[in-house]
Amino acid sequence: MRSTRKAGRSDGSAHGEIAQPARLGSQTLLRGLDVIDVVAEGPIKLGDLAARLGLTRSTTHRLASALTDRRYLSFVPHSGYSLGPKLLELGFRVRDELDLPRVAAPHLERLALLTEDTVHLGIIDHGHVLYLDKVPGKRRINISSRIGELQPVSSTGLGKALILDLDEDAWVELFRSERSERRTPMTLPEWLERMRHYVRAGYAFDLEENEDQIRCIAAPIRDVAGRTIAAISVSSAAQYMSDQRMQTLSRDVLNTAQRISEDLGWTGRHPAAPQDRFASNAKPRSPRSSGTRGSASRR
Repeated sequence: MRSTRKAGRSDGSAHGEIAQPARLGSQTLLRGLDVIDVVAEGPIKLGDLAARLGLTRSTTHRLASALTDRRYLSFVPHSGYSLGPKLLELGFRVRDELDLPRVAAPHLERLALLTEDTVHLGIIDHGHVLYLDKVPGKRRINISSRIGELQPVSSTGLGKALILDLDEDAWVELFRSERSERRTPMTLPEWLERMRHYVRAGYAFDLEENEDQIRCIAAPIRDVAGRTIAAISVSSAAQYMSDQRMQTLSRDVLNTAQRISEDLGWTGRHPAAPQDRFASNAKPRSPRSSGTRGSASRR
């Protein structure tokens, strides 16, 4: 009996000895990550860093020194700690490994399943919209777009979403350069007025400007720096795209674009965009009130 009790205590002690270092290791790792998070906000001295973390100076110094040795932090006398070159290396590696179509694919599939409509992913390539991916919808309509196809910027939903951050001079130049490619007549003032509304809304419509009886809603995808690098759209026949449904779908398209952007490193911050020039309390117009009879271009 005595030896049995002793063995039981020994087993429990051994388990505790294993668990305790594991807990301590996890705690140290999390504290190290906290250090990086604080330093990421800007160079900081040891005392201020310790105060921010709620740790002693000695504990903070030990963590920061270890991170400095591994080049995750840099230390400059009188200035304090800043992010180190190792993080830059890792950042470039992550950027190189991120493949936009691969990252976006599950989000596009979910959006197509939710809407039952065709979903596109596109980028700007040599002044045109290039289709990188397409998820067909379940409706009995033909959206004739193809992966690898090039389309005009100014008359497609994707194209307009891709240029929302450009200034008005760039819009004018683009509109004039694509005059021969537009299917429907539209004056420059009319088009600019629509673009201003789209900027305020954060998404764009294609109102049968690119393909007869096809409407779409598109929203931009941003990278870690907040730059628009791609766009997604939901396209369908005009009969399935009433004004009310387009406004409702715009939330789903925006949310999907935001989730893809976050997977690419976007944090919600992005450079000041031209919409500041068009600041207004007016609500974005509905597709019908924006001008033509409305129809989201296939992009």
